[in-house]
Amino acid sequence: MQFDLKTNEKGNLSIGGADAVELTEKYDTPLYVIDEMKIRDNYNRLYNAFSSQYEDFKIFYACKANTNLAVMRILEQEGSCIDAVSPGEVYTSLLAGFEPERILYTGNNVTDEELKFAVSSGVTINLDSISALKRLSKLTDPEKVRISFRVNPMVGAGHHEHCITGGELSKFGVMEKEAADVYSLAQDLGFTPVGIHTHIGSGILDPEPFMLAVETLMDITGKVHEEAGVKFEFIDFGGGLGIPYEPHENKLDIDHFSKEIVGLFKNKLNEYNLGKPTMYLEPGRYIVGNASTLLTKVNTIKQSYRKFAGVDAGFNTLLRPSMYGSYHHIVVANKPEAEATQNIDIAGNVCESGDLFARDRPLPEVEEGDILAILNAGAYGFSMSSQYNSRPKTAEVLVTDGESEVIRERETFADVLTKQNVPVRLLK
Repeated sequence: MQFDLKTNEKGNLSIGGADAVELTEKYDTPLYVIDEMKIRDNYNRLYNAFSSQYEDFKIFYACKANTNLAVMRILEQEGSCIDAVSPGEVYTSLLAGFEPERILYTGNNVTDEELKFAVSSGVTINLDSISALKRLSKLTDPEKVRISFRVNPMVGAGHHEHCITGGELSKFGVMEKEAADVYSLAQDLGFTPVGIHTHIGSGILDPEPFMLAVETLMDITGKVHEEAGVKFEFIDFGGGLGIPYEPHENKLDIDHFSKEIVGLFKNKLNEYNLGKPTMYLEPGRYIVGNASTLLTKVNTIKQSYRKFAGVDAGFNTLLRPSMYGSYHHIVVANKPEAEATQNIDIAGNVCESGDLFARDRPLPEVEEGDILAILNAGAYGFSMSSQYNSRPKTAEVLVTDGESEVIRERETFADVLTKQNVPVRLLK
């Protein structure tokens, strides 16, 4: 197993130096526990690998993975920029201390109101369609806004079909064959495009599809430069860098990956005489995915037609297993080194048959009161959670050197009902 599991003198799982069981006793369950140093280490490992190959390199953290303000402050301190995909993420990023020039807003099927907000925020706007371009030209002075375009390079990859964002079935970006014309149109409307962008999918562990996407985007960039005369300040290859979720999966060899990608990037810069634009990457999962653990308590052992361990979390807490069929490794936090003796289903508390964290999972004997640690829950965990079944959202704590702090309070029933209004006529 390649997961970096640590135990303490009590034999319990240790997260960032804190005892997982004691955390649940202090903060209750379910509970997201975020390891600050893992976030910092992941960011710097990635940044150092690429910047050592190409100095003018920037990371734009894809904050949809995890928008907790404390997480974003950590990354702001490390020097990260932000990839935001909604006005709410732009707002959150500004609140977390990111300057507008460090934020790239890539909307999808954006409204005029969203475009106006992006303009007023002063961020760079990465356009997804000709429609958005034309509407933006009527909403602002084109000379006062920085724009780029997301291009679909007809290359797609990812861990699930819903996470593949390039190719002929994708709703994202302008077609590669129309890219030069779109940039020319932007200039005719008075804009000065500063960049180009693509994103082919999420959860990529194999460098080959990413290499193909880089090659394709660089060829598109060269064509736009030659035909539309655009001088690019940046070229953005998006994100999608994966992490291993299953024990047999290999980690992405980031040093080899960076050498291959940057080598190809440099060759294409020379081939098309593109100068030395800034290279952008937009990793979200790679930075925060393995930095958070979901702790949940076993409240029911049930022998039905199958054997179930029922826990106090559900797909309202962590959606990925139900939505994508995603594997998350699970250990018993109060006996993490115990050998597996059975195959058991781990079932959530949501009233849906699909509310399962694991099916036929090899685990040691599990008892009511045990704490299960669902690993690698930092990306698209809390950010995709909901109040389904009128269940309040869980708390989040940050651990550093064994110390813990609440960075998101647990919701109450009253929070679930916030913003609702019952017409007076219904109260009579």
